[in-house]
Amino acid sequence: MKRKAKLQELRGITKEELLQKEKGLKEELGKLNVQRYSGRVDKPHMFLSVRKDIARIKTLLVEKKVQA
Repeated sequence: MKRKAKLQELRGITKEELLQKEKGLKEELGKLNVQRYSGRVDKPHMFLSVRKDIARIKTLLVEKKVQA
């Protein structure tokens, strides 16, 4: 995900798609961590952005679980 995910956009997505996005974001965060420890981070602001997007998705997954 290149830009910040908005909550309203994510609400219209199915549970499976949210899980898929979460998996992709976790992979991206892993790649950023590899760059961090190798000492060559191009965009350090992405750490916070990716972590917040993961948190948004997790929040929506809990909301969908409660509604079901």
